[in-house]
Amino acid sequence: MIGLGHTTLRIFLALEPSDMRKGFSGLSALATEHLGESLARDALFVFINQRRTRIKLLYFDGTGLWLATKRLEAGRFNWPARSESGQKKLRLAPEALQLLIDGVDLRGGQFRPWYERPS
Repeated sequence: MIGLGHTTLRIFLALEPSDMRKGFSGLSALATEHLGESLARDALFVFINQRRTRIKLLYFDGTGLWLATKRLEAGRFNWPARSESGQKKLRLAPEALQLLIDGVDLRGGQFRPWYERPS
């Protein structure tokens, strides 16, 4: 299982949108060729679609690949823009990824309007 609290977990966020029809092979190729990272143990790769309504997580646990997907029913993920320097990826702390998935705007620390916390 993917544990976001794992202290050695390295998280790479692809800043450019990806084709969400890609599966294990396509996303592995994006991670290695486009982002320049190897599919090593404890490396998690995060991809988003053009409309910012779906994300895919690719994780290698040492024995095989995990692929997880989240599709929003309403709203959009707040996604960092590609920098002027041409940066293709951003390294995140596990806590920042959890906030991003949970609908928090990392720039202002506010929940996005679509996110509803359980009461």
